[in-house]
Amino acid sequence: MALYAYKARGSRGDAVEGTIEATSSDAAAARLMEGGLTPVDIVMATETKRAGGLNRDLSEIFPPKVGLADLIQFSRQMHSLSRAGVPILTALTGLAGNTRNPTLAKAIADINASLGAGRDLASSLSQHPEIFSLFYVSLVRVGETTGQLEEIFEQLGFYLEREKHTKEQVKSALRYPIFVLTAIAIAIVIINIFVIPAFANTFARFGADLPLATRGLMGLSSFMVNHWPSLLAGLLVAFFGLRHWLRTPQGRYRWHKLQLRMPLIGPVLYQATMARFSHLFSMAQRSGVPLITALSVVAKALDNDYAEERILTMRDGIERGDSITRTATASGVFDPLVLQMLAVGEESGNLDQLLQEIADYYNREVDYAITRLSAAIEPILTIVIGLLVLVLAIGVFLPMWNLGSAVMQR
Repeated sequence: MALYAYKARGSRGDAVEGTIEATSSDAAAARLMEGGLTPVDIVMATETKRAGGLNRDLSEIFPPKVGLADLIQFSRQMHSLSRAGVPILTALTGLAGNTRNPTLAKAIADINASLGAGRDLASSLSQHPEIFSLFYVSLVRVGETTGQLEEIFEQLGFYLEREKHTKEQVKSALRYPIFVLTAIAIAIVIINIFVIPAFANTFARFGADLPLATRGLMGLSSFMVNHWPSLLAGLLVAFFGLRHWLRTPQGRYRWHKLQLRMPLIGPVLYQATMARFSHLFSMAQRSGVPLITALSVVAKALDNDYAEERILTMRDGIERGDSITRTATASGVFDPLVLQMLAVGEESGNLDQLLQEIADYYNREVDYAITRLSAAIEPILTIVIGLLVLVLAIGVFLPMWNLGSAVMQR
């Protein structure tokens, strides 16, 4: 099938533009009319590319990524259209023409074409794993099976919005420390390459007796100036080597495990992971997903290989006949609060409700922890900057105070 760009009119005369896959322009027109649109102009996408200008070319060469904001908007729009009783094919046709992100628009057009070929919505979404996660697809499949697709899209929109809020909070808390540490690193490099050599020439000219701290700084500066190609090469090798190691299953597992145990940031990441697990597991239970399937898809959606491996051990234990609480305790990743709530929920039959309460609790704790994180990082950065200034004062400026006596001795 070819990709066609179309201009059409809706039932109320509003203009609609977008793309659609079809075997011919006539087939594209027929599909548009089935969706309640009146075709005005239909041309192949290759023709619109010639007339699209530089922006279209750049978007095809460097296609933008689909972010959480795009998925939130898509989920909410699908919820609204489903609640209004709009057929899925018609809804997707309109969304493909109105979505601003060209990558998502093309994916929606592909999904629409897949639905037209007889596939279900979940299978069509699964053809784009870089956009729609396994958990997203699994919940949509449950919604299609149970007839609760409208509620599923509403839950997905709420979950993705909360996920976006948490990530923005963490980035906001880390933005200032990263900026300060980067500035300190740049300042150290500049001082060692340009400032200290100038002072070293001055001290050598007067033959001043230099303290140990100054000689150490001068030696470090001389090493950086004379061996900067080797240092740069070593940094690049270390960077790309670490990057390659983190992409291996073992390296990614160890890094994710270390993240949850890091000082300051580790508790925040742990609480965010527990909030995500509780919310997703609650959604899966409330939507009627089988327990074993729910644990499998939730583990994949945690974005942490260590937590995923622990959740999968829970699944294996439940398959052997153990209870949820017992397998959760044996996994070693849950704190007493989660274990207690799991035990109560399992006994009372209200597991989904109690899991949602746990998720709400951890979401609040994440907000508080991020606030405390910002307050805790600032004094640490102040101490680091103070130590840097102290070293420079002792190693560089203190000998300057003795230059007068050195000059008098000469």
